[in-house]
Amino acid sequence: MLRNCLNSTRRFASNKAYQVTTYARPEDLYITRGVNAKLFDDIHGKEFVDFTAGIAVTALGHANPKIAEILQKQASTLVHCSNLYYNVECLKLSEKLVEKTKQLGGQYNASRVFLCNSGSEANEAALKFAKKYGISQNPKKQGIISFENSFHGRTMGALSATSNPKYRTPFGDLVPGVTFLNVNDDLTKLQSIVNSKGDNLAGLIVEPIQGEGGVFPIPLETLAGLKEVCEAHNIAVIYDEIQCGLGRSGKLWAHAYLPPNAHPDIFTTAKALGNGFPIAATVVNEKINNALVVGDHGTTYGGNPLACAVGNYVLDVIGDQKFLDQVLEKGEFLQNGLKKLQAKYKDHIVDVRGKGLIVGCQFKENPAAVVNKARELGLLVITAGKNTVRFVPPLTIEKETLKEGLDIFEKSVEFVYHK
Repeated sequence: MLRNCLNSTRRFASNKAYQVTTYARPEDLYITRGVNAKLFDDIHGKEFVDFTAGIAVTALGHANPKIAEILQKQASTLVHCSNLYYNVECLKLSEKLVEKTKQLGGQYNASRVFLCNSGSEANEAALKFAKKYGISQNPKKQGIISFENSFHGRTMGALSATSNPKYRTPFGDLVPGVTFLNVNDDLTKLQSIVNSKGDNLAGLIVEPIQGEGGVFPIPLETLAGLKEVCEAHNIAVIYDEIQCGLGRSGKLWAHAYLPPNAHPDIFTTAKALGNGFPIAATVVNEKINNALVVGDHGTTYGGNPLACAVGNYVLDVIGDQKFLDQVLEKGEFLQNGLKKLQAKYKDHIVDVRGKGLIVGCQFKENPAAVVNKARELGLLVITAGKNTVRFVPPLTIEKETLKEGLDIFEKSVEFVYHK
């Protein structure tokens, strides 16, 4: 057994030479399978509680048997037919996204859906749609407002609206016309800046809960105030719900915590929509749709029947109030556990924040040692900005598994700070 393990490790180690140098991964971890909120490395005989969910993707758990059944059934029926023709699963999903959104307190005037394959693509579409809407009013209205600490994707348009220099600088000139504001500034100041630029702005893009930036829920009054000033200048408001949407916050969409007059003109979703199978969507109101014409945008794989069949099931499960209620319950349990840990290690843990099952635990210093120790003890967690450990487990995680993971995290913190 040991010899087989060593041989497998050597073989996979040599395979790594064929990977482009864009990721830093643990050298001793090879994920081979998963079951709901557990992942396994059968090469090394290790089991892990998974608080990452593939970076907030596998909301309904790893190896979900119903999704496996849907994939098998749809793959034997129709995988792809292009957007030259309608397909039934695509039409069902588009209607479901609009109707579930309105039913569960999301964008009150949601109207149309553009289906694509990833969060970056969904945000690219959103930015293009906003610019088209702006230009349809006045050719000067092309600018975009985004925010410091944001992350909207790595394609050139989405990257241009992402503030972190680490992601931007290596690629030189990006799409011009993006202004970054500090979302923590006084609302009056933010509104004044938007007012001063209003004649040249097409859109404003913001994450209702900043994920990669460190799990920062944007104050509801800030989002409402930004929508008010954008409305006055016919600036399209885009909410990026790639990570914080689809039940992650305890509501179907994080912007469902807002009153209707603060809802977006466009919002985007991806990640959890396919539970690991690539799919994304850009949802718009009729005002934005009226600025678009045939040929303005497109995608080869977007809206394919296989992805949409999965998306329909995911939306049926997550778009249920009882399911969302249990996300809030688990989120409260997780935050309470982390706040107790914060009280115990107040010299090292400076904040615990989030909504539902998107939670950040911010340390005074880089938490890499805690993350590494957690992995060694059987827990997978990931970091985000501002020295934050990010907790985004599957929404279907069992209460006992959640407690098991919290216990491991506490042991990891204890090991690092009380050696």
